[in-house]
This record gives sequence, C-alpha cells and structure tokens, in this order.
Amino acid sequence: MHDAYEAKPILEKLPLAIESIACHGDQLLVGTKPGHLLVYSVTGGHGSQNFKVDLLKSFKSFSKKPIQQLACVPELQILISLSDNVINVHDLAQFNQITSIGKTRGATLFSIDLQKPSSKSGGNYGLKLCVAVKRKLQLFYWRNRSFEELQSELGVPDVPKAMAWCGNSLCVGFKRDYFLIKIENGELKDLFTTGNASQAEPTVTRLSEDMLALGRDMMSIIIDSEGNPAKKYALTWSDYPQVLEHDQPYIIAVLPKYVEIRTVDPRLLVQTIEVNKPKFITMGSGHVYVASQNFIWRLVPIPITAQIKELLQDKQFELALHLANMTDEVEADKQRRIQQIQNLYAFELFQQHRFEESMKMFAKLGTDPSQVIGLFPDLLPKEYRNMLEYPSAVTELSGAELEKGLTALIEYLTQKRQDLMKMSSQDLNQASTIMEGCATVTSRKQMSLIIDTTLLKCYLQTNDALVAPLLRLKDNHCHLEESERILKKYTKYSELIILYEKMGLHKKALDLLMRQSQKPNSTLKGHETTVAYLQRLGKDHFDLIKEYSQWVLKAHPEDGLKVRKYVLDFYQDIPEVESLPRPGVLDYLITKAKDLAIPYLEHIIHNCNDVTPDFHNKLIHLYREKVQEQLEEYIPSLPEGQAPVRAGTEPGELGELRRKLLFFLETSLHYVPEKLLIHFPVDGFFEERALLLGRLGKHEQALAIYAHLLKDTRRAEDYCRRNYAIDREGNIDVYLCLFRTYISPPDPDSLRIMENIQPPPEPNINAALEVLEFHHDKIDTAKALEMLPDTTQVKNVYVFMKKVLEGKAMVKRSNQILKSLFYSENLQVREQHIHYQSSKCVITEERNCPVCKKRIGDSAFARLPNGVVVHYFCRNDMAKFSMEPT
Repeated sequence: MHDAYEAKPILEKLPLAIESIACHGDQLLVGTKPGHLLVYSVTGGHGSQNFKVDLLKSFKSFSKKPIQQLACVPELQILISLSDNVINVHDLAQFNQITSIGKTRGATLFSIDLQKPSSKSGGNYGLKLCVAVKRKLQLFYWRNRSFEELQSELGVPDVPKAMAWCGNSLCVGFKRDYFLIKIENGELKDLFTTGNASQAEPTVTRLSEDMLALGRDMMSIIIDSEGNPAKKYALTWSDYPQVLEHDQPYIIAVLPKYVEIRTVDPRLLVQTIEVNKPKFITMGSGHVYVASQNFIWRLVPIPITAQIKELLQDKQFELALHLANMTDEVEADKQRRIQQIQNLYAFELFQQHRFEESMKMFAKLGTDPSQVIGLFPDLLPKEYRNMLEYPSAVTELSGAELEKGLTALIEYLTQKRQDLMKMSSQDLNQASTIMEGCATVTSRKQMSLIIDTTLLKCYLQTNDALVAPLLRLKDNHCHLEESERILKKYTKYSELIILYEKMGLHKKALDLLMRQSQKPNSTLKGHETTVAYLQRLGKDHFDLIKEYSQWVLKAHPEDGLKVRKYVLDFYQDIPEVESLPRPGVLDYLITKAKDLAIPYLEHIIHNCNDVTPDFHNKLIHLYREKVQEQLEEYIPSLPEGQAPVRAGTEPGELGELRRKLLFFLETSLHYVPEKLLIHFPVDGFFEERALLLGRLGKHEQALAIYAHLLKDTRRAEDYCRRNYAIDREGNIDVYLCLFRTYISPPDPDSLRIMENIQPPPEPNINAALEVLEFHHDKIDTAKALEMLPDTTQVKNVYVFMKKVLEGKAMVKRSNQILKSLFYSENLQVREQHIHYQSSKCVITEERNCPVCKKRIGDSAFARLPNGVVVHYFCRNDMAKFSMEPT
C-alpha cells in the first residue's frame, strides 16, 4: 500500500448534527438535522499548513426539517436539496430559492445527470433530475431556470434506496435487488440481489458516463450501461461500505470505522484512513470531504509525483501509469515519465517470467533492443553486457523457462527487424531505455548486426531449422566472427557454409567443404556440396573454381562415374554456370580432366546452342582421338582374315563414339572442314573423310569413297539425297557425279586415299544405270547419255528413256492445260471489261443527286449498277437504294 490521501480535519465538534454535505470550488455546504444550511469557505492547507475555515453564511430557516440530500451544480449556479420530502432549488450565489417542485412531495431520494455541451456543436449544459417518490420515479429536465417534466413518471416494484444515472438508463437499488430501467420505455432489467447480509444497504456509485459500481455485501460489482459486468472487475472491501465516491483512479468507500481506498484496474487496496465514525462523503472541484455526525475531514491528495515514486518502489507500475497520465507536466516530460514507467513495468514482467507480455511492451515502447537482449544470458558479448544497467539483478533463466523466454524474444526481434528494414535513414531515432541515462545504439548498421546475430543464437537454442533461412536472407547482417564461433560450437557446418557464402568468403567455405568431405560422420561428406557451391560462384571466381574442382575430379578412382556426374552438374542451366568463360573451362578440363572435355563440349553445343567453330572443331578432334585410340586396340583383336565392320557398328563404347562422330560431321554446320581433314588418317576413317570432302564441295571424291572404296551404293545414294536436299535450287549435280564415278572410276593416283586399292576400281555400269533409272528427274539427260559408253545397248537405257520421256510428256501436258486455263480466264476478263465500257453516264446541268436533292454539276459522283448517280459524299447513305456505288 501507499499513501494516496492525507485526512486533515476541517470542522470539529460541530454543535449541529450533520445530515448531508456538498461542495463546489472552495465552498463546503453542510445540511444539518435541524434544517440549517451552513456554508463554509475552506482555503489554504498547502504543505504542512492547516486549512483556514470560515463560516460564510448560515441559513437557519433553510428548512424546517432535516436536509436529507444536497447537490451543487456550479455550471448552472444552482443548489438542489431534498428536505421535508420536497425537492427545492436555490441560487448557488445568494441561496435564494428559485423554485420548489411541488409534485415531488413525499420524495425520499434524487439523482442528477449533468450533460456537458458537445465540443463541436457548443450549446449549454443539460441537466436531468430523477426523484424517487414512494414507488414511482419522476423525471425532470432544467429549462428556463425551472425543472420541467421530461416524461410521465415510471412505476417501480419497491421504494428506491439508492440510484444513479447511467447513459439513458437509471440504475436503482432497492432493499433486496438492483434494477436497470430504460427511461424511454420504462423497461426493467433485473440485475442481481444486494446480498445476504441484513446490515448491507444498497449503494449505487457512478464511475463514468457508462460505468457503475453496485454494492453487494462487502463487494462492489462494476457494470456497464447495459447492466453487464464490466470485464472481471469487482472490489472486495474490508467491511460493509455505506457510501462510495469515485476520484479517478481511486474509489473511496466510507466504512463504519474508517475510510478505505482501492483501485479498479489494477484491483489494489491502496490505503486505509482511520477517522471517527465516518458517514458521509462528497466530491466537487477536485476536493473530497468526509464527514461523521459532528466532524468533517478533507482528504488531501498526496502529490502525484510522490505517489508515483512510492508506487515504483512497491512495483505497482500499472497504478503508477494511471497517475502519470494525470500529471500536469509539460507534454514532453509527461510522455518521458510514462515511457520510463512502462519500461520498468516491462522489466518487472520479465522478472516475473511473463515474457510474451514483456516483449510486446518493449516493442511498443521502442526500447533499445540491445538492452532487451541483455536480459538473456550469453546473447551479447560479455564486455558489452557488463556495460548495461538494470533496475535490479536480472533473473537467471535456464531450461524450459529459458526456452520460453527465447521464443518471446524471437518474436520481438523479428518485428524489430522488419521495422528496421522499413527505415530509410541510416541512423535510428533516439530509443527509450530501461534505466535513465543508459547509452543506446544509434547506428542502423550496428543495430542490424546485433539483432541478426541474436536471432541466430536464439534459433540455435530453440529451433535450429530456422538458422539456414536466416543466413540466406539477402539483407542478413550477422556478425561474422561471433556467428562463426557459435556455429562451430553447435557443429552447424552446413549453416557455416551459408554464412561464408553470404559474406563472400568463398575460399574459407571451400576449405571447410574439402575438410568435411573426408569425415565419415559429417553431413558434408562427399562431393555434392562442393560441386553445388562451385556452381554458384560464377565467372568472377573462376580461379577458385579451377583450384577447388581438382580434388573433386581426382578423388577416389573407384567413384569415377559418380565424380563424372558431379562435374557434369557444373554445366546445368544455372546462370552462374552459364556465365563461366567457356574457352577457359575447356582448357582447364583438357589439362586436368580430359575425359570430361567431350561431355562439356556436348553440353554447350547441343544444350546451349554454342556455334563457335573452335568448339565444334575441338569436339570432332576429341571424338577422333578417342576413336583412333580404341581402333588401335579393336582391329588387332579381330580374327585373322576378318575385315572391320562398317563404321559406327563396332561394339561397345567404340561404336557409340564413332556414331557420335559421324552424326556430328553430318549435322553440324559450324566446324571448319579445311582444318580437320588433314588430321584424319588416309588409311582409315573413310566415312569421316567422305563427309568432310562433301562439306568442302568435293563430291566426286566423297562419292568415290562410298562407291569404290566402301562399295556401299546405299550410302552413296543417301549422300546424294542429303546434299541434293540441302541445295534445293539444284545447283549441285550430285547425282550426275555419282553416275560419272560409276561410269568412269577416278584414277587411284589422283586420290591418295585410293592409291593402295588392289585391284584398281572398275566401271560399274549396272549401278550407273540404276542411278539413271531411279533418279532420272534429278539428272541432266543429255549429259548422262554423252557419258555412256558406246557399247551400251539401247535395251539397257530403255527404262531410263521411257521414264524421262513420260516425265517430259507430263510436263508438256501440264503446261498445255495451264495455257488453256490462262487463255480462258483472259477471255472472261476481256468480256467483262467490254461490258462495263458499253454503258455510259451523262451528267447534265439538270441532273440532281437523289440523296441530298442538290445539283451534281462538276462534283465528284458515284454511279450505282442500276444507273442511279449520287454525290460521292452521299454514297454512304445508300439504304434507300439497297445497292453499293460503283
């Protein structure tokens, strides 16, 4: 408890028994049992001084009977009193009677409701009055210095003992029950009973415009204007309260032997003031008076600043905040004080292990995050943590409580991080502190570093699955050395790799990957993570890629296929990989891992569509070298006398490689055949040389290889078909070349590749005639006939000539038909032309346009097929003619 008021005596041993009291300004009005009204002036009383009390006026004839109730309305300058069971109204200055409400004769109780004028609309104060007359409630309103009836009286089930206004309703307490009455329709709502104790009298105290406190036994139940209990508020007194008064934030109850002071939110017993048999209490103009039968005391509030100081010592922060909002300080100082109390309250919540509430309050206050983080162990460097000051020793956390606190801290830091990212300035606003005078972090960069590093530590202790997502954030600011230390402590090497990568420390990351790859129990064992890391580096770190890919390429011969797969992953469609300098990659692979050069070239040519001639040439060279190496092992292994099989049909890898070579020579358009031909041996690679010769335009030499060296007429014809299709205009007479090479084989001495052929090639008339027969439409007939030997019989060329003549005849017939069709079309056009020219149109001076009814004259005009002539401008309005202009 703390002292909120000090009871100072005002009047002692008053000779007349007090029946009621009221006050306004510095005046205290006392209604006595004999009917006298005493008006006192109460001044002074500052500090330790006593109050100066002067009797200003005494009205002995104010009433002939006890003055039961008084109410001052200084805003309207009137005094309302209940005496002799009648309501009277007096002037508050001279106490002259203004009016007496005769209809209220028999009244036992009244209640007023003063309505303040709206700040927007202005206007006057409104005053409503409710008078209890036996089992009826009379309603009045103040107008023109008189009370007029508000509406017809309302019937109630019993004689009211206490009542108060609440919005547009009245709460009435009877001997046993409380009711809420709607004044517009008289509807009664039964609330609850007054209690079980016989000595408990009903009390109804107005706390605000829509909140009431109703007495029940030794409790006060707080309700709203609808009669519903307000939250969970209920005050329990030490004895049965006789009457209550509300002096924000306190509720003062007059008990039989003393005055008790409590608060609603929080529910606290604030103070107990012993006075002699208190009975009455009143409040006005900020003054509170308590009276007994013959004594009057004034409850003087202790200065708010002194109360706040005492409350903070008692750790009653909620009440301290209430009082801080009521101070008359400069607004800036007031807000500073409130913020400081809230920080202390948040700290106390933390000490009570109410972590979630504490963190929410720190976030709302904008407290320096470094001071909040310092509440937890081992989250800040020791030297920095020792510089922080707190109101008391911070509670030690461990186990489940520590995890609960860290969870709340994570939510707090996450919100602070989001707020920090939204700030545009590099520097932060001045943050509040838990203890006044403590230094705060003002650099945005430093604050980001503290928050992110702390989040990392919290995740490691609560949910390590969130560590990697945090480190991957684009705007991550974790402190390198501290994060590195804590990740190593928890053996989080995968996350440490992410940290190094985000910090640009690629060499450290790759060194760690290489060391961890050799450890059997490491999560980074093997080559996968290293390859994936190297893939992400890009061209700016090509030297690192070359340096650290060596151990992957050379690791464990027994894992050769696996390593090959990993290395090929370098060349997936990843932007960083695609940006690598391809010549450099190729040179590196040829030097360090030549077996991987072919897959690399295949990838960039077939998947990336690279048309660089050097790459195409290099791939052909690599194919040739491997085929040549394997041929040297394959040919000697053949049984004696068995000739090598056709190129590309060799078994195993040799056949696959040679098929790739032949296909690439046939389909690629970007290699340079002049640079390649000299590297292919003349005593082998006949199919490959044929393709290269064909690419150089040396078709006769290429066809000679197919026709005489390989003796493969089908492939020779395939060659002709392919080249003929490439040159769609027919400039290449490739079929004639094939015909010629069959009729007149080339001299072996003219072709180095054929110089060792034994016996020399002979003419193949039958093959030549088959070329004529099947490809007669692609060969110049005259040239072919001139090449035929004189000994060729007519029957041998009969089929050829027949097909040629049939083809010529078909062409002739097609041309004749086309000629006839063109001639017929020409006649039709001429006939139509003559028809249109046969009609004429004469425009005379009298000819008018049928649309606008004006003379056509020398204006532009349009003529319809039916002969109607209109202005060219009027041609759009042709609906009436249903025809288009000509």
